[in-house]
Amino acid sequence: MDNIEKKLLTKRFGQIDPLSIDDYIAKDGYAALQKAVKITPAKIVDSVKASGLLGRGGAAYPVGLKMEAVQKAKSPEKYLICNADEGEPGNFKDRYLMENDPHQIIEGMVISAFAAGATKGYMFIRGEYSRPIYIMTNAIKAAAEKGYLGQNILDSGLNFEIELYTGAGSYVCGEEFALMLCLEGNPGRSTFKPPFPTTEGLYNKPTQINNVESFANIPHIVLDGAEAFAKIGTEHSKGTKLISLCGNVRSKGLYEVPFGVTIRDIIEKLGRGVAGSGIKMVQLGGASGSCLPANMLGLALDYKEMADDDLTFGSGAIIVMDDSIDVLDIVRNTLEFFRHESCGKCTPCREGIEHLVILLDKFIEGVATKKDLELLETLIETIKQTSICGLGQAAPTSLRTTLKYFRKEYTSKIKKHHAKVI
Repeated sequence: MDNIEKKLLTKRFGQIDPLSIDDYIAKDGYAALQKAVKITPAKIVDSVKASGLLGRGGAAYPVGLKMEAVQKAKSPEKYLICNADEGEPGNFKDRYLMENDPHQIIEGMVISAFAAGATKGYMFIRGEYSRPIYIMTNAIKAAAEKGYLGQNILDSGLNFEIELYTGAGSYVCGEEFALMLCLEGNPGRSTFKPPFPTTEGLYNKPTQINNVESFANIPHIVLDGAEAFAKIGTEHSKGTKLISLCGNVRSKGLYEVPFGVTIRDIIEKLGRGVAGSGIKMVQLGGASGSCLPANMLGLALDYKEMADDDLTFGSGAIIVMDDSIDVLDIVRNTLEFFRHESCGKCTPCREGIEHLVILLDKFIEGVATKKDLELLETLIETIKQTSICGLGQAAPTSLRTTLKYFRKEYTSKIKKHHAKVI
């Protein structure tokens, strides 16, 4: 089978010792930083914007625009945050990046700090990630000893340090405002927007916050140039994407592919197909992602193509499920997860998810009515539109998309005298 991988962020995996900064330097490590400090911050921002790099945490917001907003903010204090919480079930790409090439992330953060004018950075890592925490702690210390962190970095006048902070297992802390509140010593709960972090973020100061994978791309853009980066992928989605492939596939694992590759090719050429009798459903992005039937796997990994179908692939997880699964059981488990992880601040999320579970149970037990189906669909949209943060907004996604693509799984469970439902 053709190899559809394109290794950019993962090219050093297995080639270096992640605990050795010298190994990283020998493989062009910190060369991008040395190049960056010799050009102006504005030119770095322009390069990142020209590259077309979109945030890899799920929202796909242009990284260059965030960087530019913080750079232009009028404040003597600015912060940089690397979101390494990775609490989305099905995703493990950030863990692999931290475990295999930690200095790539640090280098991306330092370049971003130089461009945005930040002097203090934080890495927020989920507490369960004991090995990444150990490796990143070692890498931060080694970078400081070599002069890549600290005062007057590479004689550029840049003063920048990174503090590592571990989370306590809360899913909602993956949301940027909840994460920042946690860093400040407050309970991790979502807040209303605007203002946005680029103007009033950590300690109410301008803050650039990005995902691990987003920062890891920065050194490649600076070193190879925006044009070279933009040639990879598609018109609307530039570069490569890390894919956490799991579920009923023969070859589970982390893969890096250029945008434009189809979901089917990832499953068949990299995952070597399903281990069961056939594909029943594929969930994109993790628990908060869309559920697709097998006949839609020809969709390309492209932000615009996905958005045109009202879909998203989030952080890049692809969870493959074979014919042995029950769609409603999968959806119920997902809703149970979000019911448990809701911070409870806003009513649509706190109460709405609870009622989704109650309604779904009626379908599972075969006692649902046509009115229950109508109420279910109304409630999904209410929660999606009125929840404060991404947890509540995305929580009903698996339910919404299975109702769309696997509707008979629901209508077949309606009581017989209400069976004539389209």
